[in-house]
Amino acid sequence: MGFPKSKILIILAFFSIYVIWGSTYMLNKVAVAELPPFFLASIRFTTAGLLIFIISKAMGKSLAITKKQFKNAFIVGVLFLSFGNGIIVWALKYVDSGFAALEISAQPLVVLLLMRLLQGKRIKPMSLVGVGLGIIGIFLLVAQKQLIAKEGTVLGMIMIFACMLSWAYGSLFVGKADLPKNFFVNTGYQMFTAGITLAIASLLFGEQWIAPNHWTQPVQWSMVLLVIFGSIVAFTSFNYLLKVVSPDKVATSTYVNPIIALILGWYILDEQITLQSIIAAAVLLTGVYFINTSKTTVTVPRFSGKVGADKKK
Repeated sequence: MGFPKSKILIILAFFSIYVIWGSTYMLNKVAVAELPPFFLASIRFTTAGLLIFIISKAMGKSLAITKKQFKNAFIVGVLFLSFGNGIIVWALKYVDSGFAALEISAQPLVVLLLMRLLQGKRIKPMSLVGVGLGIIGIFLLVAQKQLIAKEGTVLGMIMIFACMLSWAYGSLFVGKADLPKNFFVNTGYQMFTAGITLAIASLLFGEQWIAPNHWTQPVQWSMVLLVIFGSIVAFTSFNYLLKVVSPDKVATSTYVNPIIALILGWYILDEQITLQSIIAAAVLLTGVYFINTSKTTVTVPRFSGKVGADKKK
């Protein structure tokens, strides 16, 4: 299947992975202020998965997969979305959206370290510099007493790191797993099964399910934007860009997303941006840059819906 290299399409696709994914932190923060976290994430991914199935059928794509592919899609959905996203949404009850985005931007560092521990892959000198800068950046980020003094913030940061481990392991699993060949169908199964798993988790934790007609207008709009743009449009744009431009250009979203999240969190949610946070962001993102330019293959799934795609540097 050919992909048209339209300049307008490429610009719009970059806008999607830069701005839309960067805004998902703020949108989740708005929604989780009113809705229980696992219920929120379940509605988002179940709806997105069903819409992807409908779109796939309309495009003439077969939804048929093997039992093994379904099992692997389910495992990836749990690692990336059920645990990865569900816990992140929960953490946003206690952590500022911009702060969470900055911590999550270190995920290439976690993937690299897990590749070393589980696969024995040597970390290249350029990546070692990136790891060192990443650790310093994270330390500067979390060592702000005025931020971590808030109730639940430390636990939120720890759980975000646990999610990053889940993503990192999921990224290594995806590299070897037998999954549906069509990325759109693959994503649909991951999102739908994750949505069902999150619904079960919501019931087990005794969350209150609130009908959409009882949501406030800001929450209704946040959910619509998360489902249609954050989960479908941006993901499709991401995969389109991987086909028509070099992966290192696509990887620039790693640096832009946290900046967008910080700006939107500050402008819309009145979140605090300290000088130390700015310095930490500069150091951390420089570290990520060194890791991403080390010519190492790293899969970087995003909490905002980017699942199962390799970024090869």
